[in-house]
Amino acid sequence: MAAPTHTAVGTWSGGRFMRFGEPVDEDRLAALLRPDGIATVITADAYGAGEADSLLGRALGGVARESYSLVGAVGHDFYTGERRGAGGYPRFTDPSLRGPEGYRDYLRMAVERSLERCGAGHLDLLLLHNPDRRGFESPLVWEAMAELRDDGLATALGLAPGPANGFTLDVIGCLERYGELIDWAMLILSPMEPWPGELALDACARHGVRVITRVVDYGGLFWDDVLPGHSFPQGDHRGFRPEGWVEAGRTKLERMRPLADEHGLTPLQLACQWNLAHEAVACVAPTLIQEPGAGAKPIERKRDELAAVPAEVLLSEDEVGRLREIGDNRGSMLLKGATPDHEGEERPDRWAVAPQQAELARRFGIDPERDLRRAEAPAAA
Repeated sequence: MAAPTHTAVGTWSGGRFMRFGEPVDEDRLAALLRPDGIATVITADAYGAGEADSLLGRALGGVARESYSLVGAVGHDFYTGERRGAGGYPRFTDPSLRGPEGYRDYLRMAVERSLERCGAGHLDLLLLHNPDRRGFESPLVWEAMAELRDDGLATALGLAPGPANGFTLDVIGCLERYGELIDWAMLILSPMEPWPGELALDACARHGVRVITRVVDYGGLFWDDVLPGHSFPQGDHRGFRPEGWVEAGRTKLERMRPLADEHGLTPLQLACQWNLAHEAVACVAPTLIQEPGAGAKPIERKRDELAAVPAEVLLSEDEVGRLREIGDNRGSMLLKGATPDHEGEERPDRWAVAPQQAELARRFGIDPERDLRRAEAPAAA
């Protein structure tokens, strides 16, 4: 099996390698990752500094290689780089680690080692994971990626910007430069988080790039077991979300629920269907989270719920628009990548909008000042 299927499970699920909910034990996570009912599995070599790859390799043991699609991502150098607190490991393109002449060798080494841990001979899709500006723009990076594909280490290539929301103009610019090499992109998208992900979808469709969407579950809210007053474990990755996001999200969810009921869908399945209704979106990969507490939905039930998402799009264009209107989050956060909100020196995950990006935005109907700025907080009464 080459192309990712319409549903996927990622090794960031289960709380072992990224802090969402309670960490499940290795046996339980391996069972969740085993491609049974959901035939696409996604990993990134930086998760657990290779441990996620190894656990996935265990889950894939004895499974016929042609029966699943394996998606891998490389880009953070945990081999020679030092972890920078919450910022994680540096990108391999960090000038303090190597110059452009070293990109090719690093990428080959990282992919080969990831494959060895996964127990596989090739990736069905290789993603460039959380690139900095050099990763989006350098021809040497994409020449090296193409060489790995041509040498049979990957069937298809793509990019996975992150870890947070943004990178709209960077993704579009990357597709404009290297679109003939890029088959897939992974973006954050949800009916409660349509912005800014939807802004890049037109460019993806124009270039024939298919999209995997993550954070479909909106921090677990669409699983329907995160309620007002929810107790998040210490260090939970959702701690960056603003105060009151659960309460506000639940209010929106109740407005969306009748449409889910009308189509015989759970809230999570409705969110997946909303994403899949977009022309470019071909795969959804929500996070499977084991929330704390006796009343939390078991993570295995969540996997079953995801596996039952219909591949056929059930929502009409009008219904997609109604959900977008309910979930409208424009201007709700400071974006990563090229943004008019950035001032000062370039950072690894944020930089100013360059003149050529402003022109690119114009061609795609995007006004950076209007569409990529965080809205000012309303004045206190």
